[in-house]
Amino acid sequence: MEVQQTRLRNDVETNGEFGAVGVDDGHGRTVLTGTEADRRARRYFVERLEDAELDVRIDAVGNVVGRWTPDSADPEAAPVAAGSHLDSVPEGGIFDGPLGVYAALEAVRAMQDAEQDADFEPTRPVEVVSFTEEEGQRFGGGLVGSAVAAGDMSVEEALAIEDDGESLHEALESIGFLGDGRLDASEWDAWFELHIEQAERLERATVPAGVVTTITGLSRCHVEIQGEANHAGATSMDERTDALAAASEFVGDVERAANEVVASDAESAVATVGKLDVTPNAPNVIAGKVELTIDVRDVSHDAIHRLIDRAHASLQRLETDRGVETTIEHPWDRAPVPMSERCRDALHESGASAGIETLNLHSGAAHDTMHVAEATDAALLFAPSRDGISHNPMEWTDWANCAAATQVLAGAMARLASR
Repeated sequence: MEVQQTRLRNDVETNGEFGAVGVDDGHGRTVLTGTEADRRARRYFVERLEDAELDVRIDAVGNVVGRWTPDSADPEAAPVAAGSHLDSVPEGGIFDGPLGVYAALEAVRAMQDAEQDADFEPTRPVEVVSFTEEEGQRFGGGLVGSAVAAGDMSVEEALAIEDDGESLHEALESIGFLGDGRLDASEWDAWFELHIEQAERLERATVPAGVVTTITGLSRCHVEIQGEANHAGATSMDERTDALAAASEFVGDVERAANEVVASDAESAVATVGKLDVTPNAPNVIAGKVELTIDVRDVSHDAIHRLIDRAHASLQRLETDRGVETTIEHPWDRAPVPMSERCRDALHESGASAGIETLNLHSGAAHDTMHVAEATDAALLFAPSRDGISHNPMEWTDWANCAAATQVLAGAMARLASR
């Protein structure tokens, strides 16, 4: 069973032309849900599915599915599925998402070639999937299509999400990809997603495929620090209640806490203050209020909660030491998601059979597989990212590594489709 690197590369490069943006270096694209670039990317994908003689359907939130039912398979058996997403961040790269979609299709084509040579007799159908709105750039916070497929969000709730007065329902209808029914991930026997790593571990280890053990948990908090706005020149230093100065201490406390947790027992823990809104945000006014977010991630839910507790303690100290008032809300707390041992074993076995080295690692980023893993056995496979760059026109994965990881994917899918 051999994947064809040239065929895979052609699909990924062609898809990269949809929404292409002019950049000095690299290859950038902007494909937002419901735009003309999205319509073209979806249309090309459907054409490629049809070229491979897959039966295509589109569900009510725009998830696109191609189904291959081999002659040897029971059409009623639970299928093995794989895929990812086609949307992007603004000025993103060409691999994030589309590599997983077209690797899944290439895996099916490799299986079809093997079947024709009488080397392969699958007993299950195989499905190739592109989920809607993974990146969350227009509608919701991301992972929308997979959330609906996994039963974490209703079709009605998803379609009602709005961006600048346009609903997801209207956006999908405008590009001709408003289907019907609901893709149900619980009906799959297993799910695989191939994605670029978005880090440098595989590149440093010179290993072409990483088998994810756990997708990190993620907690997000919203913090408000209330001080007193006042004149920058007329207010003495000992009379100030400076919300921004307090916020700067809080940011330092969060970083310090994360480093201490990493040093003690949770080496993959991270904590980030990545957004601040300062009021009134004027050069000659002491900041009266700061609103900020904390993003905390780890494969240990306990480590995440310890870092959130440290954030609470920091705010209490700032109230005492600086006289500010603080609030903290914790609206988003997603536990770490372990990957299926059965699916992980299939990936490792596939790599060993093909002479391709595989490495266990965790995922520090969220992916559609987080949702799917709640509905069926699921696995996430990584291909190396040059310099760890992603969401950027300089994002790059060597074509040989794309093909090698796809080979591992194809072998794992074939194994489970034959059992």
